Amino acid sequence: MALVTVPFRAGREGYASYRIPAVVGTASGTLLAFCEGRVDSAHDHGHIDIVLKRSTDGGRTWGPLQAVANNGTDLAGNPAPVVLDTGRVLLVHVRAAASVTEDEIRRGEVDDLDGRRVWVQHSDDDGVTWTGLKEITESVKKAGWRWYATTPGHALQLSTGRVVVPANHSVPPTRTDVGDEPQYYGGHCLLSDDRGETWFLGYVDDSTTGYVNANETTAAELPDGRVYFNTRTHHSTSRPPAPFSRPPAPSPGNRADAHSEDGGRTLVKPFRPQAGLAGPVCQAGVLQLRDPDLLLFSGPAAPAARALMTLRASSDNGMTWRSAFRVDGLPAAYSDLVRVDASTVGLLYETGDLGAYETITFRGVPVTELT
Repeated sequence: MALVTVPFRAGREGYASYRIPAVVGTASGTLLAFCEGRVDSAHDHGHIDIVLKRSTDGGRTWGPLQAVANNGTDLAGNPAPVVLDTGRVLLVHVRAAASVTEDEIRRGEVDDLDGRRVWVQHSDDDGVTWTGLKEITESVKKAGWRWYATTPGHALQLSTGRVVVPANHSVPPTRTDVGDEPQYYGGHCLLSDDRGETWFLGYVDDSTTGYVNANETTAAELPDGRVYFNTRTHHSTSRPPAPFSRPPAPSPGNRADAHSEDGGRTLVKPFRPQAGLAGPVCQAGVLQLRDPDLLLFSGPAAPAARALMTLRASSDNGMTWRSAFRVDGLPAAYSDLVRVDASTVGLLYETGDLGAYETITFRGVPVTELT
């Protein structure tokens, strides 16, 4: 019988809504399930905490809810956790004033101090306690960038020791645009070569053609050492171009991907469409398995709706994909993946009977189902 548990349910334990899941496993086998606890509503702004539940039995049961990052009555969100080779768990995230919306930030209507700023903290006891909170905005956010978000989903530490946190941002507009058009989204990553003590920017993909609009991004280290990045992309809805000019056609599908050969510092090529991953505009998760060598992707597979959560697999480093495990036909949205043990992959995802944001559910998927 499939393992299915519900660590977070909307309207319970002091929060109106739970969104934006991320999950990691520690060296001792403890699973740490993070998400945003939204106090008053399901909106993307407002009083939001990062909350955590721990499982020491592979996701069968979950401990009490902990608010591990809060910003008073303002926003702390977009959890990007990563377990280091030392056992330390880093939690990179963003903070902002509760009152400001994403569109206001992208239009440049928000002061930098109220806008999206980047912070990191850590745990040395498998997520029981958290300390070391510090701001790293000046190291990883370029002057002029407006919107900013880490992942969503887990970050990663490469075999070289480098920490890679996929992220996205927006840039100021050109022409007569105001800044909230999709083509002004861009992708980048945060890097640390000293286990989170200091940080710097890696690649930046800032194309504003409207063909591929890099946005929420996840990553995995491939068996050959390259880093694979997979991003949600928005079709452009920019204002009409100047007379006699022809805008590019929107790219096929709603996913794009890229590879890095230098640990995330640069991309071999800019993000290109990945039409093999059909689905709606939505965040997704990726995870590289070892034994077997298999790259996994989690996300809704309905063409135009957040529904039909599906795991897809690639045996050629993300070039081509096949459907590997279809969860069900219910509404579903954001997700993340974790290796639970030798025989199980864990899927933490938003789902519900009538809407995608009723619960954040954990499902154990046998590796044999994926191969």
